[in-house]
Amino acid sequence: MKSQSLSIFAKAQASAFMGGTIDYLTMLFATEVLGIHYTSSIAIGGVVGALANFLINRYWTFQAHRYPMGHQLVRFCLMVMASILLKTLFTYLVTDLLYIDYWISRLCVELIVSWGFNFPLQKRWVFRW
Repeated sequence: MKSQSLSIFAKAQASAFMGGTIDYLTMLFATEVLGIHYTSSIAIGGVVGALANFLINRYWTFQAHRYPMGHQLVRFCLMVMASILLKTLFTYLVTDLLYIDYWISRLCVELIVSWGFNFPLQKRWVFRW
């Protein structure tokens, strides 16, 4: 059972990396090319990356596609909204209080929120395996 848990964690991290890459690149594009403030860009990237992450986790990581999508999607959306709020707030605080570029502070905050908030909620609440 322990190897299965490690496998799920590894898959979840791969999924988070893929979704996170889409999220991060979308944020950079929105900020640097479209001129949107980075706090708004974080939310935009979060939504785009979350959709990719949901689909990867549903079909590959947790193999929960045999269950109805409705409850999973509602729970996932609630988790994502809280995650985006956490990432936006703490990226802003780290950026403005510690004078670190937003793109660096965002990566640090992303890791903490991903491991400490998103993974446990997806595993035990969203996709329940």
